[in-house]
Amino acid sequence: MRYLFLAILVVQALEIGVLIWSGRTIGVPLTVLLIILTGVLGAYLAKKEGLATLQKLQDNLRRSMMPGDALLDGVCILVGGTLLLAPGFVTDAIGFLLLAPPTRKFFKARLYRFLKRKLDKGSITIFR
Repeated sequence: MRYLFLAILVVQALEIGVLIWSGRTIGVPLTVLLIILTGVLGAYLAKKEGLATLQKLQDNLRRSMMPGDALLDGVCILVGGTLLLAPGFVTDAIGFLLLAPPTRKFFKARLYRFLKRKLDKGSITIFR
C-alpha cells in the first residue's frame, strides 16, 4: 500500500505524456476517437469475460468446489474493466492485459502469491 500513491502519480504522468504525444502525432480528433473506441471495446470485453467467469464460479459452486480460480479471475476482470473506463492509453493497455485470458494467468499467479504471503504472515484474516 505504501507504493500505491507513487504508482498512481507515475501512471497519471505517463498518461498525460502519451496523450500529448499521441495528439501531436496522429491529431487530437483521432486520439479522442481511439480513447472512446478502447472504452467501448473494453466494456464489451469486460462484460463477456465477466459473464464467462460468473458461469465458471456458479459451476464450481454447483459441484461443491472452492471457486478460488474464478474469484481471482473476477478480481482481474473487475480491475481491468475499471482501468479501461479511465481515459488514457497506459491504463487501457494494462486493462486489456488483465482482461485477456492468456495474460490474465500471469496476473492471477502474482495475486495468488501476494494473498498467500499476506495470509501466511497474518496481515489478512478471513475470520475475525
